[in-house]
Amino acid sequence: MFGEVAVSVRDSSNQQLVGLLYRDHRDWLLGWLRKNLNGSDRAEDLSQDTFVRLLARPDLQPPREPRALLTTIAKGLLVDQFRRSALERAYLDELAQVPEALHPSPEEQALALEQLGAIDRLLGQLSSKARAAFLHSRLDGLGHAEIAERLGVSPSRVRQYLAQGLRQCYIALYGEPR
Repeated sequence: MFGEVAVSVRDSSNQQLVGLLYRDHRDWLLGWLRKNLNGSDRAEDLSQDTFVRLLARPDLQPPREPRALLTTIAKGLLVDQFRRSALERAYLDELAQVPEALHPSPEEQALALEQLGAIDRLLGQLSSKARAAFLHSRLDGLGHAEIAERLGVSPSRVRQYLAQGLRQCYIALYGEPR
């Protein structure tokens, strides 16, 4: 009972703070996004998504530099959008190489893109060397010794990197192991 009240009070104060930030800085953020997206219609969506991200933060405190906070969140959303677009283009380019009779259904394509996005987000949590090792292994077909040489690490370290990458893929597909 008391925990629910504490969560309710926190949620209420978050909503009030985000409401103030929205009122005071939304037009500025929208202008910044339009400038960075060359007037794209996506600016409105990304502006809203920025404030939704703020609402979801359990530990939101009044920021000293509200515009810096909003810019940081919006930049992250832009990067996510560009990565999703690049991933989708790569998937569709690969799909174009397959005879049309073998193409998955639109539903299967959407599911595949969703899973690829989840895997990409989780691989993005790896160190740059772990991500590179995983991609060299899975996409380039390189062996442990070749990857180790390219990355300047030992083959046993490459095995550790690959295990990290596989774990992230497992999480993307099946959720956190219990």
